[in-house]
Amino acid sequence: MRKFIVIDGLDGSGKDTQVNLLAEAYESKGRKVTVRSHPCCDNKFGRKSKQALLKTGKINKIKATVYFGLDATRSVQMYCRNDDVDVLIFSRYILAVMYLPDVINTIVYKIVAFVLPTSDCMFFLDITPEESLRRIGSRDEETEMFENIDSLRENREKSRKFTYNWNVVPADDSPEIISEKIVDKCFSTD
Repeated sequence: MRKFIVIDGLDGSGKDTQVNLLAEAYESKGRKVTVRSHPCCDNKFGRKSKQALLKTGKINKIKATVYFGLDATRSVQMYCRNDDVDVLIFSRYILAVMYLPDVINTIVYKIVAFVLPTSDCMFFLDITPEESLRRIGSRDEETEMFENIDSLRENREKSRKFTYNWNVVPADDSPEIISEKIVDKCFSTD
């Protein structure tokens, strides 16, 4: 793998849209791209994380986060040292630790960010909770535990503790404007 990119943000921020647009931009340049959207459905950790996200309560919040971490770590092990992958793009990655209890989440984030790979192409799509909720409401999917206005507000505020060295991109803009910012940054660091 030559290039590692992460796109993260609140639910409804457009992560998967931006990942797909970025993958298309790299593929049009002849680059071999692998995309991992966590939680992934191709392994038991991702499936257990998703199951916990569809429930409520502190135990399910911790389960969702721990299984998510195992899922993301599995993806790192499978793809980060794979010479067949030119560009690796993760949708959702280490910011899931913000869902752990306060204080613990900061410690775990610092450990995870030290142990797992990071790059100068890690993007946080900063969407207002109101726009996030509007977009979530337009999807035909089951609602997850964090997809309500109070959780979105709380998690947006929490995210600021962790994204101090990320590329923070306003995500209320159109997908094309957001994509241009991400693609420009990524291509400039190739």
